[in-house]
Amino acid sequence: QVQLVESGRGSVQSGGSLRLSCAASTDQRGCMGWFRQVPGTEREMVANIDKIDRARYADSVKGRFTISQDNAKTMVYLQMNSLKPEDTAMYYCAARRYSACSQSWANFDYWGQGTQVTVSS
Repeated sequence: QVQLVESGRGSVQSGGSLRLSCAASTDQRGCMGWFRQVPGTEREMVANIDKIDRARYADSVKGRFTISQDNAKTMVYLQMNSLKPEDTAMYYCAARRYSACSQSWANFDYWGQGTQVTVSS
């Protein structure tokens, strides 16, 4: 079992920055990802990262967001720059049991409680 706790929620103006953090209860996990969801829509992948630091991003955030993890592999971060109002959503940290990453939320096994990000124009 992997427990995940997100932090870093906030409200910023368009063009601003936020950093989300996710603390995992163990390093015995596979791929980590950040997802986001707006009410009434499907949860979508924002970024994911495997244990050898290979990262993948949604097209909508490429060049603006950066996913990273610490050497102990118990913290994962999402640095969000040049934020836009359309980035407003609940952001979730997730982990897979397996090392291979996936873009689908259905393939992730463990989830944090979510943290709200609001970007105003």
